[in-house]
Amino acid sequence: MGSDWNSLMRNPHVPPPFIGINGSSPAAPGHRSLHRRVAIVTGGAGGIGAAVTAHLVSLGARVVVGYVGEPDPAEKLVAALNASATAGEPAPRAVAVAADVSDHAQVSRLFDAAQEAFGPDLHVLVAAAGVQDGAYPRVADTSPEQWDRAFAVNARGTFLCCREAARRLARGGGGRVVTFSSSNVGSLRPGYGAYVATKAAVEAMTKVLAKELAGTGITANSVAPGPVATPMFYAGKSEERVAAVAGECPMGRIGEPMDVAPVVGFLCTDAAGWINGQVIRVNGGYI
Repeated sequence: MGSDWNSLMRNPHVPPPFIGINGSSPAAPGHRSLHRRVAIVTGGAGGIGAAVTAHLVSLGARVVVGYVGEPDPAEKLVAALNASATAGEPAPRAVAVAADVSDHAQVSRLFDAAQEAFGPDLHVLVAAAGVQDGAYPRVADTSPEQWDRAFAVNARGTFLCCREAARRLARGGGGRVVTFSSSNVGSLRPGYGAYVATKAAVEAMTKVLAKELAGTGITANSVAPGPVATPMFYAGKSEERVAAVAGECPMGRIGEPMDVAPVVGFLCTDAAGWINGQVIRVNGGYI
């Protein structure tokens, strides 16, 4: 635990080795269930989002990696994925596009960029971009600015992406929306008031969206991870606190991004077509 914690704190922007940026995945070796489908992954350059990006590429998807801030992590991930392409694969496998999901114009441009890169047919949205306050303020100590920032990215950002997806994803089969909630919606721990409120909003909106998309062949589901070894999880936590959280899980450890990515990948495939309007908790029995 100590080495993982120290490594992520020293270099939080470098994708950890379990992401599988060589395009392979232990969950589905050689299986191309998303062959030539186009996916947009917001927050796709780090943490769980980077693992999802790599896993979708391993399933044959062409992926637009949405990111904010420093472009280097996104560009390195995309370069590694494209360099690992095999003969006969369409190129590129992935492109990186800067987009602040809380800005509707930037979200629209993200979808435009996906169509410019890979053609008019878009199939998958994975809305993985999110923020969490590493100070973990209680409700009484949360400033309006902290509250607004959480909602701007987690709730408004997911809404704007889902709105664009509802307008642009391919009809008649293969259309998939996967949003990100959190198992904290179930655990309701002190210090997570604003964060949990945003994720509860995402869950409710996703279920409504699934009903509104009736007849389109597009499904909408939400994935709710438990504690996962990412920079966002480690921020503000001591090594002792991390160990305590790991001890609360029946599996005896913190989750890894590649524990979550295959679940997201499955929800994006045709095999998951009968799963719609659901929240899938991926947490090792944490709650």
